[in-house]
Amino acid sequence: MSAPEAGSRRHAELSRRESVMATPGKEGQVIANGAWAGNVIGVFTSGGDSQGMNGAVRAVVRMGFYLGCKVYFIKEGYEGMVAGGDNIEEATWSSVSGILQLGGTVIGSARSKKFRERPGRLSAAENLIKRGITNLVVIGGDGSLTGANLFRMEWADLVKELGETGKLTTEEQSRCGHLNIVGMVGSIDNDFCGTDMTIGVDSALHRIIEAVDAISTTASSHQRAFVMEVMGRHCGYLALVAALACEADWVFIPEWPPEGDWEETLCNKLASERKLGQRLNIILVAEGAVDRQGNAITADAVKNLLTEKLKYDTRVTVLGHVQRGGSPSAFDRILGSRMGAEAVLALMDAKAETPACVVSLEGNQTVRVPLMECVNRTQDVQKAMDAKNFEEAVRLRGRSFQNNLTTYRMLSKLRPPTSLCVGEHPPQIGPVDFRPEVGTQTERSAIADSKPTVNINIKMKGVETSVIYDKDHSFKTDQESYHSGYTFSDQSDHRNLAVVNIGAPACGMNAAVRSFVRLGLTQGYRVLGIQDSFDGLIAGRVRPMGWTQVHGWAGKGGSLLGTKKQLASDVSMGGIAEKLREFKIDGLLIVGGFEAFHSLFQLYQAREQYPAFCIPMCVIPCTISNNVPGTDFSLGADTALNEISDICDRIKQSATGTKRRVFVVETMGGFCGYLATMSGLAAGADAAYIYEDKITISKLRDDVFHLKDKILNAGVQRGLILRNECANANYTTEFINQLFAEEGKGVFSVRMNVLGHMQQGGVPSPFDRNYGTKMAAKCVAWFKERIETNLKDGRVMVKSPECFVLLGMQKRRLEFSPVCDLAIDTDFDNRLPLVQWWLKLRPLLRIMAKHTTETYTMDVEEAHVSEMDKE
Repeated sequence: MSAPEAGSRRHAELSRRESVMATPGKEGQVIANGAWAGNVIGVFTSGGDSQGMNGAVRAVVRMGFYLGCKVYFIKEGYEGMVAGGDNIEEATWSSVSGILQLGGTVIGSARSKKFRERPGRLSAAENLIKRGITNLVVIGGDGSLTGANLFRMEWADLVKELGETGKLTTEEQSRCGHLNIVGMVGSIDNDFCGTDMTIGVDSALHRIIEAVDAISTTASSHQRAFVMEVMGRHCGYLALVAALACEADWVFIPEWPPEGDWEETLCNKLASERKLGQRLNIILVAEGAVDRQGNAITADAVKNLLTEKLKYDTRVTVLGHVQRGGSPSAFDRILGSRMGAEAVLALMDAKAETPACVVSLEGNQTVRVPLMECVNRTQDVQKAMDAKNFEEAVRLRGRSFQNNLTTYRMLSKLRPPTSLCVGEHPPQIGPVDFRPEVGTQTERSAIADSKPTVNINIKMKGVETSVIYDKDHSFKTDQESYHSGYTFSDQSDHRNLAVVNIGAPACGMNAAVRSFVRLGLTQGYRVLGIQDSFDGLIAGRVRPMGWTQVHGWAGKGGSLLGTKKQLASDVSMGGIAEKLREFKIDGLLIVGGFEAFHSLFQLYQAREQYPAFCIPMCVIPCTISNNVPGTDFSLGADTALNEISDICDRIKQSATGTKRRVFVVETMGGFCGYLATMSGLAAGADAAYIYEDKITISKLRDDVFHLKDKILNAGVQRGLILRNECANANYTTEFINQLFAEEGKGVFSVRMNVLGHMQQGGVPSPFDRNYGTKMAAKCVAWFKERIETNLKDGRVMVKSPECFVLLGMQKRRLEFSPVCDLAIDTDFDNRLPLVQWWLKLRPLLRIMAKHTTETYTMDVEEAHVSEMDKE
């Protein structure tokens, strides 16, 4: 075993000893309708509100109904529990209709001083017992959860005291002998140890990125600097992830204060960037940011620094409660729904001796973790920061936080090593034109004052050529056209990494390319961009990519490199091999969808015939369809889900004032039903028809009758039916539309919508920007290790399956999987993995739509709090 492997194993063993044990949830298992009949549940939100809370409330109510329970709203949090009366109201099916897409919490939230005192908790217990409520779901932060646990521990004494004072009958005392508590963390701060993401975090990141994107345009127009303060209390997660997603120039977070001379370092960095042609600067400040001595760092203080020392036109924007507002993202809607349903199942399993638990997210699985152990771990972070032990604070935040911080610090370096490229051109806006990089500032100045064209000798380490620079900012070599390639010197002491996009465009592609280029440069590699997929490689459209050339790419949709849906075998295997050899490519990164995976598998199979293919190759899965094997989440799918959810919201809103209307909506995804299923959960669909779950005329008939019954008897006014584009060749979207229209006559009208390529558009979501950035960073480290390990006589030569891989998120970790292994579990005809984790969520989709029979099952596994972080 190597030293790194031994160290990794020791670290894993240490983490496992320190971790809090979690039990798997029941998500995906068959749960009988009415299995918990006769029980009563109370649900309330407490503390600060967050987007997605309504999805959790809705799920608690509807899962409770499915199990046969009576469910009560406890309005205004603990304050309403103490006050009783109309604040505790029985829920109905229709009372949670139409709330999934709403921000905040429809049942209100408040902080209660009365509940902190025993008399207040005594009144709260009486109000609950009078309604038979002995099961509570609390949605809030660590303070709300701690209060709920105290309430549970005191419950027996409170019941006894109420009995002694004659406020409870003997029957009431025996019936309500113990209180079950299950928590969900609703907080935009993401400061709770024990879950990957808390409800509301993703939506808050959307608000921050929307604001930064909007401010960037005006900042660039006037060459301004903006200092933006974001929320998070004493946790820097929002600021850190937003900085990664928006390419911020600097971020201040409480867990990692800047060094003592940070003022000078910051000013030098911004000044150098302006000299390189950058027209704006974005600086993010977490509201709890401090320096190494514990002194607060405020947005105004940073603004004054830039104004006084650099004379920059600087503005401060405090986002404040904007971050808590607006409609929840697709992720938060789904997260709230999954956690809410699991919370009810956890209550069903709870006994008198069962400790209070929190439902949390671990990778793609819901799990249950002990409430107070997680609260204590969360409080340990603050203790570490108070003791100025910032390294420990970062460690306690978890692996995901550490990886975010490491990636940001690498990407925030101003420039790659000067030995690699002497000078660069200003950052570009729009599609890349692959200009070579001008050698010196003098040469750039000469261009500005030159005639319409000028000949310049351009130097990079090991590369020299003469080019013609046109005033329209295009470059041409003196011997070939723009579309021709470079000739690389054999004497170059830098290795060449190349990146190419394959398949349909998807948001997040550019973020991955940007990260790969910059981190590749910092490792001393020359990074080549291949334009227009394999066609571009064959045509020689291959150029070195520079540091500033990819500035701003993280926030752009589509593919700035250019991409095509093609397989390597469809172009020319021999031609690809020849060009890889000609450009001396030592490692190839392919960012794309199923075609990217399939093409790499073809290159792997042909490596014996073509030695040029014997170099490390890796795929970053990037497709809105999420149909690539070896990963639970593909880059681009989150953005597409948000687009579909937003469109479905607007479609349903269009029927406001029009009673009883059903919409049939077609989504993309090829033969993969991921988009239809997950957007169905996020948009509150009544059904989602997909290829993996075979459609029959009996199912369609039952769904029509079910929808008619819901509209007539449950007070529902609108219905939503989703269909994957390849769900069934005969039961088309048009057929389903006509079927529902005919059978629904007199009850509802029907409208059809085919969303088409709107699902591929827009700007990348914060998740896709961050996910692409971190995946590319991991790929650079992987290439570095493979190249250094397999370098012999100045040449990289690999044939092992472990050098032809796909990087994907598998449960709780980013893992490299050999494509030859993945091919075994792949349906190439329909472009699908044979195992798809999200199928276990289809029962939840139907339960939320008032269906009563389910058949799916899914295995679950043990998890540990220390492992509950996406890398």
